[in-house]
Amino acid sequence: MTTLYDGFDIESFEAGQGLWHARIRRADFSPGAIDGVLFPAMEVGFACPNPDAAIADAKHHIDRFRRRADDSDE
Repeated sequence: MTTLYDGFDIESFEAGQGLWHARIRRADFSPGAIDGVLFPAMEVGFACPNPDAAIADAKHHIDRFRRRADDSDE
């Protein structure tokens, strides 16, 4: 399952039976940066019980990264 959210592609995947995670990539395929380190994609989340929960967790991470980036611009 792939979802587009705020300029990011979020792909949920089953890492083990009933253990769902999410992979985040920029929709334009440019690498993301965290503390100056470039990442083509990032896997986030804990073992979620279903794909929808993994997607929701990834959205939370994207929102948190955005707030962090906005706070550092001040």
